[in-house]
Amino acid sequence: MSRIAFGTWQLGGDWGSFDEDTAIAAIRHARELGVNLFDTAQAYGFGKSEAMLGKALREELKRDRDNLVIATKGGIKPRSERPRDSRREWLTQGIEDSLRFLDVDHIDLYQIHWPDSDAPAEETAGILQEFVDAGKIRHVGVSNYDAAGLAAFDKTRPVETLQPPYHLFRRDIETDPLPYARENDIGVLVYSPLGSGLLTGAFTPETTFEKTDWRSRSSAFTGETFQRNLAVVDRLKEFAAGKGISVSQLAIAWTLAQPGVHVAIVGARKAANIEASLAAADIDLSADELAEIDRLTADAVPVSGASPEGVA
Repeated sequence: MSRIAFGTWQLGGDWGSFDEDTAIAAIRHARELGVNLFDTAQAYGFGKSEAMLGKALREELKRDRDNLVIATKGGIKPRSERPRDSRREWLTQGIEDSLRFLDVDHIDLYQIHWPDSDAPAEETAGILQEFVDAGKIRHVGVSNYDAAGLAAFDKTRPVETLQPPYHLFRRDIETDPLPYARENDIGVLVYSPLGSGLLTGAFTPETTFEKTDWRSRSSAFTGETFQRNLAVVDRLKEFAAGKGISVSQLAIAWTLAQPGVHVAIVGARKAANIEASLAAADIDLSADELAEIDRLTADAVPVSGASPEGVA
């Protein structure tokens, strides 16, 4: 798999308005540049993101399916009585809907989006194994699980991949569950390596977001937290400039330099943003440079939250 994956949360409607044709062009450009791993989810617009991804890659999906790795996620129902639902009925509907929206006969990597505290991980693993046996999914992963959840899942069938949030302002996985993933040979695909835009260098203290953009309701993008972390980004910009790269590239390269991290998932709505992100995979950071990055970010405000970047 390519070390940079194309993420498609931004195509589900939670990041404000965008042009569909431009977004499809971005997906196709990523593929032209060698990206072969594309990550989406049932909850990204409940069909919108998956259908757009399937449309963008339709020709190759029909012609040469095995060259593409399509990853999607299920098991959540936002704004419902049970927002995390890994029961058989909902997982079955999710997998069948994802196959239909993507217009494929199998999903390469199916991931449980969030752990369901009311559904034993061992039971969830067994349900997914049935779909593997039926040929509808090929590999099984999870997202946002801790080490205890991974261990419980492993009792029934191995967890093959883990997808956690990880960036310079959100490093809690270094304690749990990244060590477990390393010790148990679990592939790690991190999302939000750019802090959902915080680490792009594109924001100022005056930046605001559309009401349809989830960041307008996030503690990480408002108030003192936002301002303090933007000051850190300014320092990182200066450091990156000294290496002849952008702060975005520095942030992605830092993520990929961490032991046990295999893939960084980066989203884009415009083709112009793809090339710079891909170039970050080829940037080597020395031990001294990594130490300096730690020093520059030492006073950053940690970002957390049950949903990405502090949305309750």
